[in-house]
Amino acid sequence: MPAAAPLHIKSNHFTDHSIKMTSTTLPAFDATGFDALTAGVSEPDWLKQLRREAFEHANAMQWPERRSEEWIRTDIRTFQLSKFHAPVALETKPETDTIHQLVDGVDLGGRIETIDSQITQCELSDELAAKGVVFCSLSDAAKSHSELVREHLFSTFDPDHDRFAALHTAFEKGGQFLYVPKNVVVEQPLHIGSILTDGGSDTTHTLIVIEEGAQATVLHEYNSVDSKAAGLHLGGVELIQKANSHLRYVSLQEWGHKTYHFAQQKALVGRDATLQWTIAAMGSQLSKVNQSVDLIGKRAECQVNGVMFTEARQHLAYHTQQYHRAPDCRSDFLYKSAQQDQSRSVWRGMIKVDPGAQKTDGYQRNDNLVLSEAARADSIPGLEIEADDVRCTHGSTTAKVDEEQIFYARCRGFTRKEATRMIVIGFFQQIFDRISIESVRDALGDAIARQVREYD
Repeated sequence: MPAAAPLHIKSNHFTDHSIKMTSTTLPAFDATGFDALTAGVSEPDWLKQLRREAFEHANAMQWPERRSEEWIRTDIRTFQLSKFHAPVALETKPETDTIHQLVDGVDLGGRIETIDSQITQCELSDELAAKGVVFCSLSDAAKSHSELVREHLFSTFDPDHDRFAALHTAFEKGGQFLYVPKNVVVEQPLHIGSILTDGGSDTTHTLIVIEEGAQATVLHEYNSVDSKAAGLHLGGVELIQKANSHLRYVSLQEWGHKTYHFAQQKALVGRDATLQWTIAAMGSQLSKVNQSVDLIGKRAECQVNGVMFTEARQHLAYHTQQYHRAPDCRSDFLYKSAQQDQSRSVWRGMIKVDPGAQKTDGYQRNDNLVLSEAARADSIPGLEIEADDVRCTHGSTTAKVDEEQIFYARCRGFTRKEATRMIVIGFFQQIFDRISIESVRDALGDAIARQVREYD
């Protein structure tokens, strides 16, 4: 993978969509709201039909059953869709310059920003545009590159997975599209910022297609304008890599602590391709995210680095799958979580190996550091292996802060809070050491250090 270059942003190919309030009556996630959204969107007939089918399916679905294995540890009985509105245009644009954490000192090749599913900024350098790179809104790409988008959009994302996925497909707005042509190396990172105002909704879909021999780095941040903001995110991410391509994808989620976050995120990794996917989750009131990496070509490799930090009454549930569908592939998933106050994290991982995926090398691990008596961590690793020539290992650990380490540090002049912060940062250091982008390492370390508090 190319190293992240130092940066400044180029303001080329810039589009600033108008920001205005469309109505005093906010549209709901119902038939009226759906008709209002589709009536105001110019898009190909095939996409309109896909939306319509998804909306009909969503109406026919029930909310996930608490008794099902996937949802048994995540209670959504307090969630009410009627409290949220479908995406609408904004009356005024909030200040967002200080929100993003991953771009300090980084020379970006392009950036896209959305606020409540409205694209407010879209930039790409002339150099990358000349090489055939496409980095724009999903809506624009569906018109200008219709066949390319049609081939890949929702090819890995299942709109019928549950009602959340169906609603996302029907009401998708403000999505982003990245296409890197064959053998093109994008050395400068590209940045995506998804922002929610208090009470806003985000239904954006991220589609990234990396052709054979191409390389790219994408930094994606999900933020609310305020740490206490409410909101709803119904999201989807699709990463599609062709043979011998290389992608670094970073996702930092810091929604406000009254925000609901539901998402399906999936990658397809082709022959001899490599994916480094870093996920950090520290925001939202409740998150339920399914993340899957499918290794579909021989010798494909992926490394997934996960960081979760919960506080107050947050509930973060991440279900991961490393799916070996081809032989000679390697997957490496490492998730680390820390919990404080009365918060809870749920990690459920699965290594799945098809019968023909011989010579598989799969590794998954989840470590938890519980910082208070009332916090809780659920860790459920799993294996589903149908091949007989594989090497698959998994494990998990859950522990509290070692009081002897606290005592040792305090004897040398540190306060309990300082000592706890050092221990927590040290706990996550294994993840930081795996991240090859300096701005990401620094941002994650700072974000975690800010949240650690002292406990008696």
